[in-house]
Amino acid sequence: MLVQHVMGNKPVNALWSVTQDNTVFEALELMAAKNIGAVLVLEDNELIGIFSERDYARKVILQGKSSRDTRIREVMTSKVITVETDQKIEECMQIMSDKHIRHLPVNQDGKLVGIISINDIVSAIIYEQKEHINTLESYISGSPYS
Repeated sequence: MLVQHVMGNKPVNALWSVTQDNTVFEALELMAAKNIGAVLVLEDNELIGIFSERDYARKVILQGKSSRDTRIREVMTSKVITVETDQKIEECMQIMSDKHIRHLPVNQDGKLVGIISINDIVSAIIYEQKEHINTLESYISGSPYS
């Protein structure tokens, strides 16, 4: 299965983002409102970073900073790893595992088109495995068209 299939299966394929000048509090409000674990940081429609719950915990709370006074630029992850729509989800899972990350922005033809999470990947793999099991069960039972 490819990233583009995962993107197509997401109920909402919106790009929720903030700018580096937004406060951490504003980013957290957006994340809470949209029930997401990370937001992209864009400037002039270009990806310059990502801000996640992990960034908040490690770079704001544990360092005693105020979310209302801290700007995203101070705590965002600026070295963002991205994937392409034609990459296999297994590759994405390997990247996430190796880099200890939970979100991957997705590009298509050099343009940012979305973001996938570890939950999206796991859900896609579970779906794929269920389909494979159903196919095998149909084959074994002798009814290939069920």
